[in-house]
Amino acid sequence: MNGVVSLLAGVVFGLALAAPPGPMNAIIAEEAAWRGWLAGLTAGLGAASADAVFFVLAYLGVVSMVESLPALRAAMVGLGGVLMLYFAYGAANGVRASFRPGGGSRVVAEESKGFRKAFVLALTNPYQVLFWLTVGVGLLRPGTLDVLSWLPLVGADLAGTFVVATGSPALIVGFFAGIGVWIAGFPASIVLAERRIETLAPVIAALSAVVLAGFGVYFLYDAGSFVYAATA
Repeated sequence: MNGVVSLLAGVVFGLALAAPPGPMNAIIAEEAAWRGWLAGLTAGLGAASADAVFFVLAYLGVVSMVESLPALRAAMVGLGGVLMLYFAYGAANGVRASFRPGGGSRVVAEESKGFRKAFVLALTNPYQVLFWLTVGVGLLRPGTLDVLSWLPLVGADLAGTFVVATGSPALIVGFFAGIGVWIAGFPASIVLAERRIETLAPVIAALSAVVLAGFGVYFLYDAGSFVYAATA
């Protein structure tokens, strides 16, 4: 029974981590809107693969090196910011192409690069690095996890209502299963919505460009602030 509870807790926690708006979901939504469910799923698998890499590194203790090397973290943040701005530019180009005669079909026909984009961005995303430095490492060690406290907006109100033991294989399996549910279900919802609203694809691409550009500028500012503080 405890194994089932840990499994379900992992699913809830995986969904809570994957669902909030951010650069990964922006890429998934853009790929699904332009190229269909499979392309959106593939992009999601790119982000999930990065989490799997971080999981292995956390298990081996390598992830903790980032915490002890602030300059490395700043470099990762800066690289992530540059990549996000680059992908934002690509998303904006997709919007412009959709308004040219036949432009939309050319965008759809292009080879999907969602897996590589999401994978590289996830590896340089400081939020995911921070997660695996703190909560992710905690998932591997015997202890407890307040699952619902990590939910966006309502987490503070639900703190203490669903606490499970960590260090369980069932919890880890459930965690990645929750991520899997999201990366399969989210692009499916985008595709269904796009079929109902034909102009949705360029709107999603525009929103994706805005989200990626916003995070890119913020990450570059964060990296620049570290460099300024270190040299001042």
